[in-house]
Amino acid sequence: MLRYLSRRMIVMGLSLLAASALIFSVTELVPGDPASFMLGTGAQPETLAALRQQMGLDRPLALRYAAWAGAILRGDFGTSLTYRTPVAGMILERLQVSLPLALMALALAGAMALPAGLYAAGRRGRAGGRLVMGATQLGVALPNFWLAMLLVLVFAVKLRWLPAGGFPGWSDPLAALRSLVLPSLALALPQGAILARVLRSALVETMGQDYIRTARAKGLTSGQALRRHALRNALIPVLTILGMQFSFLLAGAIIIENVFYLPGLGRMIFQAITQRDLIVVQSAVLVLVAAVIAVTFLVDLAYAAVDPRLRRA
Repeated sequence: MLRYLSRRMIVMGLSLLAASALIFSVTELVPGDPASFMLGTGAQPETLAALRQQMGLDRPLALRYAAWAGAILRGDFGTSLTYRTPVAGMILERLQVSLPLALMALALAGAMALPAGLYAAGRRGRAGGRLVMGATQLGVALPNFWLAMLLVLVFAVKLRWLPAGGFPGWSDPLAALRSLVLPSLALALPQGAILARVLRSALVETMGQDYIRTARAKGLTSGQALRRHALRNALIPVLTILGMQFSFLLAGAIIIENVFYLPGLGRMIFQAITQRDLIVVQSAVLVLVAAVIAVTFLVDLAYAAVDPRLRRA
């Protein structure tokens, strides 16, 4: 197991190094000059040159990357060109919204998908199974921003149970959690539908294996064999989807954050791109990539826990 962990950690480190180089290169090669954006089109050439020198934009790309990567390793994410505040503080502040939102949405998706997938697999070919699969197909087809507006209309405007948007901060935890309920539901419903379909397909395939037939021959009912034996062996594709979903929910909730006016990480990256604030874009995207790589590492560990044969891979 130790060798397995060592190999995975080396792969994780190399992946992060390659990702950081790619992120820095792509953002630096995007057309447009941050110094010109900050000073405006009427800036004097001398002033523009002085600002470019101050920002380090006159140095070669490789030297700029080395300086940026070295600062990141020291925990220095730089200073925002637009807001003149430390980027690390901005990222931590936005993660206080995006991370709980992603975790809530993932928990809701799993809570919906597990019983739905088990029920659909156990009732395969029956009316109940077809009904669940039809509902999940509808959940996959509906865009989450439309679900978000529908949830706001029903639960915020009509029933007045939950706030329609905004985030009051964690000084009042109950109010903060209430403000994340609707956006997490809007994110969770499509992801839960996808997860339920994957789980159902994996369970149906697993139920056709020889060891399941042996368990049935020893007296287990179909439902018992499904829960005791098939479920664990069907978890590997489900864990893969869960890891991908968490990455999407953490980084890809820009539309939902805009619908509910949440000060999340995705919204911050979108604003930084429009403002040509490259320091914020590079650092925030690197944090998201690091989160994706870390989640992938944890999923690999979960694979090994579910199926010990994978530790020798």
